[in-house]
Amino acid sequence: MSISDSVLIGNSAPMQQVKRLIQLVARSNASVLILGESGTGKELVAQAIHQESPRSNFAYVPVNCGAIPAELLGSELFGHEKGAFSGASSAHKGRFELADHGTLLLNEIGEMPLSMQVKLQRVLQEHVIDRVGSEKPRALDVRIIAATHQNLADKVAGRDFREDLYHQLNAFTIQMPPLRDRGADILLLWDYFSKDLCFGDEPSVSLSAAAAHEIMQREWKGNCRELRNLVERMSLLHPGAEISLQQIQLSSHILVSDMIAIEGQDELSLQLQTPVVAVPEDTEQLADVLVSGIDIIQGCDLKQQLIAVETRLIQKALNATFGNVSKASDLLSVKRTTLIEKIKKYQLLETG
Repeated sequence: MSISDSVLIGNSAPMQQVKRLIQLVARSNASVLILGESGTGKELVAQAIHQESPRSNFAYVPVNCGAIPAELLGSELFGHEKGAFSGASSAHKGRFELADHGTLLLNEIGEMPLSMQVKLQRVLQEHVIDRVGSEKPRALDVRIIAATHQNLADKVAGRDFREDLYHQLNAFTIQMPPLRDRGADILLLWDYFSKDLCFGDEPSVSLSAAAAHEIMQREWKGNCRELRNLVERMSLLHPGAEISLQQIQLSSHILVSDMIAIEGQDELSLQLQTPVVAVPEDTEQLADVLVSGIDIIQGCDLKQQLIAVETRLIQKALNATFGNVSKASDLLSVKRTTLIEKIKKYQLLETG
């Protein structure tokens, strides 16, 4: 079994093609551009390319270009010298230096500001970097993989992405298929996620025939990430059970607060609500909806409940904006820097 077979679950024709392309490009030093909808597993492909390559004994360094403030991106990528700016109390290696002789994944490359694209183009062309505050170029040997859910050709046409950088990155392209086009892979992924997410020695959740047919028919706009979230939800609500069609259908309407397992309880006390059609008009109504599914007599961990609501809302905003942190911060009415801190704290915004 190849590394890509163990990392990328699926036997469908589209995934077999992806694995063949990984095998073809892994041994080379060519830049790779991985395209595909959010949640399709682009970062897993990048990891597989690195692990199959001669660089596998060196570092694999991922960086999400959309999750780092524009003013800090240069320092994060290229490093800085002591005193280069206020707060730079010591020299700092950037991601490029950390990935020397290895592989650097530039995830969400479509979010990179134009000013930084100019610098990146020079690095890719000349294989040298300049730390912020330094005039001494540093030669590096880094294999670049870029990934995005955006259409870079359209961004080039709209002058939001440099054409020369696009061609530099696009030496070899791998297009990730959406989950809805992968047929029986959906069931293989359910089985994989259910075993990965089950608690202790208890059996993993399985699917009835009707439930299996239901998940095969879904559109899966969130792709593998959405499927994993569903499996995790079912594992919390019905540990070790065979999931029925009704339970799958009801899962779309379970409130966020209903999904939180209270530490120390053997079972969740849930009161499943009738699907909410209208959005509550004010925060008091919203609060009533969120807590209505919790049996307070059983007790609850207030801190964990609040964290759970916050993380689900942040992830929902990120999904709705395809990982665009600036747009998500607008939806949530928080500062971009505050949202970035919470994304890092809760380890949200998975790449790919």
